[in-house]
Amino acid sequence: MTTKHLLHRELHPIAEAVPAFQFTLDNLDQFRNARLSSAALGDAEAAGVHREEVVISSTGAAGGTHEMSCLLYSPKNNKSAGAYLHIHGGGYVGGRKEYSDPMNTLIAAKLGVTVLAVGYRLAPEHPVPAPLDDCYSALAWLHDRAAHLGIDSRRIAIGGESAGGGLAAALAIHARDEGKYPVCHQHLTYPMLDHRTGTPEHYGDPLVGEFVWTRESNQFGWSCYLGSHPAQAPHVRAMVADLRGLPPAWIFTVSLDLFRDENISYAQRLLAAGVDTELVVMPGACHGFQLLPNTSLGKRYVNTHLEALGRALKVS
Repeated sequence: MTTKHLLHRELHPIAEAVPAFQFTLDNLDQFRNARLSSAALGDAEAAGVHREEVVISSTGAAGGTHEMSCLLYSPKNNKSAGAYLHIHGGGYVGGRKEYSDPMNTLIAAKLGVTVLAVGYRLAPEHPVPAPLDDCYSALAWLHDRAAHLGIDSRRIAIGGESAGGGLAAALAIHARDEGKYPVCHQHLTYPMLDHRTGTPEHYGDPLVGEFVWTRESNQFGWSCYLGSHPAQAPHVRAMVADLRGLPPAWIFTVSLDLFRDENISYAQRLLAAGVDTELVVMPGACHGFQLLPNTSLGKRYVNTHLEALGRALKVS
């Protein structure tokens, strides 16, 4: 059975342009290197943004110290004292902070906020707890340097796409539990939240998960990410028992994404816990639909994303 007829006509080429990848440990480097041409950084200065590499020392439950490369975007037209910590996607096993350079440059330029893109460690070489340790260290770095960077530490949002959205949700939980570094908002694009999604016991709607990120991909990503660690909170967001006290959330998902139902369920749980939550479900789209350039759906996503993040950071 194919669900291509349910895709918006503009997205039909995605089946050929971004085919689902058959993951193994032996071909993981092939997946990681498939988009290297997209890692070239754009002309941030032309957009009115100063971009620089910063090295952050990551420490945490994994022990030791890891020197982590991140990208800091500082708008020349600083309209807001807000900041956005961005975590890239890639199923916990791939992706690069550089791939999100166009969007992070746009966020800094349009909203006038500081953006920090996290270069967190990837599984399976670095499973739980290393990725979350890295993200938490980046959040601590933003808070500790808030005055120097011109940031209001009460207006730091976090977010990401897919695995990055999942890590952002985990970071919100971890930051709440630690009580040291406040987060004002979580900005989640089809976040990867539940290790059970796509298993025979939790197969879900057969109309989702055909394109780009499949059930098999999901199980591979989660197994690499968890390693020998038990599937428990905060690393598995869906397993968190108490969602009270989390920051307000914007959750964006799409009708044919494997994560659609876990995203809707998480939004419902947040609402039931008294957390201000906005849920957007775009019809006719699949996971990674923004990878196709110049579609009307991609433009709608960018506009919706910017407008919601601007509201959250109180950008005038």
